[in-house]
Amino acid sequence: MKINTFDIDGVIYINKDVGGIYPGPRDVIITGRSFEEKPETELMLLRRGIYNRVMYNKLKFDEKSRESSGHHKAQCIKELQASGYEVLCHFEDDEDQAKAIISACPEVHVVMVVHDLTEKENVRHPM
Repeated sequence: MKINTFDIDGVIYINKDVGGIYPGPRDVIITGRSFEEKPETELMLLRRGIYNRVMYNKLKFDEKSRESSGHHKAQCIKELQASGYEVLCHFEDDEDQAKAIISACPEVHVVMVVHDLTEKENVRHPM
């Protein structure tokens, strides 16, 4: 099955006032957000009418970084490919994470979403 993958912060979630780019019904969300952030993330997605599968970073909130998040996303894409998915595009706003994905998965087109409306550093998201 052909799918696209989407980052959350800076792509699906621009900020509390600005919606973002929404995935199609079969697309997969790959976020750098920690598994510890699952409750508030699921609530935000629910409020936006997004019910896609979400792949969370396995690192704790305080352990993750932009670099580790890029490697996590690349690994998730590889897992999806190994499961039979053909990942066409990944939508990303972080240049460093995009580089990690491109390096590990050169066959996937990384679509850069460019703006200055989202904090790129590790921040908590309220419920």
